[in-house]
Amino acid sequence: MNYLLSPYTLGDLELKNRVVMAPMTRSRTPNTIPSELNALYYAQRATAGLIVAEATNIDQGGIGGPFTPGVYAEEQVEGWQKVTQAVHDRGGLIFLQLWHGGRVSHPDNIGGRDSVAPSAIAAKGKAFTPNGMKDHVVPKALEISEIKAILQQYKMAAEYAKAAGFDGVELHAAFGYLPNQFLSDQSNQRTDEYGGSVENRSRFVLEIMEALCKVWPSHRVGIRLAPSNIYNDVLDSDPPALYTYLVQKLNDLNLAYLSLMEPTVKEHENPNFIYQVAEYFRPLYHGTIIGNGGLNQEKAELMLEQNHADLIAFGQLYIANPDLVERFRLGLPLSEGDRRTYYGGDERGYVDYQAYADLNS
Repeated sequence: MNYLLSPYTLGDLELKNRVVMAPMTRSRTPNTIPSELNALYYAQRATAGLIVAEATNIDQGGIGGPFTPGVYAEEQVEGWQKVTQAVHDRGGLIFLQLWHGGRVSHPDNIGGRDSVAPSAIAAKGKAFTPNGMKDHVVPKALEISEIKAILQQYKMAAEYAKAAGFDGVELHAAFGYLPNQFLSDQSNQRTDEYGGSVENRSRFVLEIMEALCKVWPSHRVGIRLAPSNIYNDVLDSDPPALYTYLVQKLNDLNLAYLSLMEPTVKEHENPNFIYQVAEYFRPLYHGTIIGNGGLNQEKAELMLEQNHADLIAFGQLYIANPDLVERFRLGLPLSEGDRRTYYGGDERGYVDYQAYADLNS
């Protein structure tokens, strides 16, 4: 059986297949307002069962990278309406991923203001800025009142996403951004109710999810986690303990899905490292799981067949193959993406990849 191409009921949504377009930053929104170019990009890929649009900033003070879109102003809502309308016109469904960069929001990307984090600990590595790659800076440790204000920003962003015509929202709680920074004992060394125990370090993420579920029905809200993430310097010392607690608490919310990123490395020095993420959490999570991370069609089918996931998200494969579902259906060869045009630029390497039928017509 071809599981990938079979339909799937996601809450009250009927997905035409189990192929998800993963959220991918492409840095094609220079003024934070989505344009006709962005609308075309997503519309070209609307045959996916579900699109999760790229990480989108919930506030100007949390911009995670240059040339990325926002969802905190009316003009941005109007821009996103072009995107959602284009996707819906082609019979697609689309969620929006909500993003706050936290300590990796370099001052050059946020108007010179301080980046913020649970603790005043700089991330290792460099930030992508309009002025080139720069070292991450030491962030300002958030006060309780500031944490509460950011929770309201997430809630408002969810309101704006609804006004923009999205079918749901996803919290980006992975890859070393602000929610992930609260989860990790490497980046979170607070001693108040948001730090210390796994319960306290999970509090911020759970409060965000509760806020989102006040705006949207819970079955239209998803979350993305990466328990084996090594990106942006936030790997926890004991991922099984932390994420087992968090995932079990997420069960109570009746969410649309839990999206889980597989590790990008085959070996790690952490003795508690989780190598098969979806398989590990499948018995613990009672709802829909989206598997993601370095998967091809064969590996995806196996993951579905073994019931380790219900849906599969593809990232890089979608860059050069807007007709990815059709190529899977017919067993057609896949086009290779040009890494030089993954981030930033114009329509080249963005909307000029052709469907297989057009390449060979």
